[in-house]
Amino acid sequence: MSIEKTAVITGATSDKGIGVTVAARYAREGWAIVILDLDAELSAKVAAEIGNQYAIPAFGHGIDVTSEESVTAAYDAVTAEVTAGNLPPIGALANIAGITSPVPFLETTLELWNKVFAVNSTGTYLVTRAFLPAMIEQGWGRIVNMSSVSAQRGGGVFGKVPYSSAKAAILGFTKALAREVADKGVTVNAVTPGAVDTNIRVGSTDEQEAALAAAIPVGRTATTEEIAAVITFLSSEDAGYLTGTTVDINGGSHIH
Repeated sequence: MSIEKTAVITGATSDKGIGVTVAARYAREGWAIVILDLDAELSAKVAAEIGNQYAIPAFGHGIDVTSEESVTAAYDAVTAEVTAGNLPPIGALANIAGITSPVPFLETTLELWNKVFAVNSTGTYLVTRAFLPAMIEQGWGRIVNMSSVSAQRGGGVFGKVPYSSAKAAILGFTKALAREVADKGVTVNAVTPGAVDTNIRVGSTDEQEAALAAAIPVGRTATTEEIAAVITFLSSEDAGYLTGTTVDINGGSHIH
């Protein structure tokens, strides 16, 4: 199998997280992968495991998506791997790194507000700004941003006002950037998952899980694989005419 493109995934080291499933899905579909996460050692370990499992080139590097210097260093490290021939050109960027804000609004400090926006919104901006020029130069690229059903409905079990606001900002960012680079061969889309079976809900009771599922029109939470399938599709050749879109992967939770 010829590996022609590399997918960069942020926030992809958690065992049951969306990011690691997305990375594995890219690998299974014939992409080389780059995993960028806070823990540099774990990023390299997870990338190596996925690379070995699917026999594809893989690279992991530490990144703090809220830091311009850290993002630049990560980009330089990835670019060095591409230049050395260890990775094919960057074809896709999946901005998945994010944090939640489970506290009520009146308990939200300015520090928490800024942190939630820094990771979710500013992080998406910084990483995209770093990797976009190379995509424009080669005339092909796919950017997929992680928003949330909370951006559409407001609030939720794990995402109160700061999280909903930050994820809503990502929707505006996606549409505006998609329009700006539409004639450059680069598409920009967003996904809005609802409740997903990840480790974010570890510790919840059976009653809480049942109530959560009952509130979803299809009657269950999503699997990480279902989210990954949409993200990799949006990164494919077949999705070349889709840009500036929001794909609602939430079992109908976005329906008002």
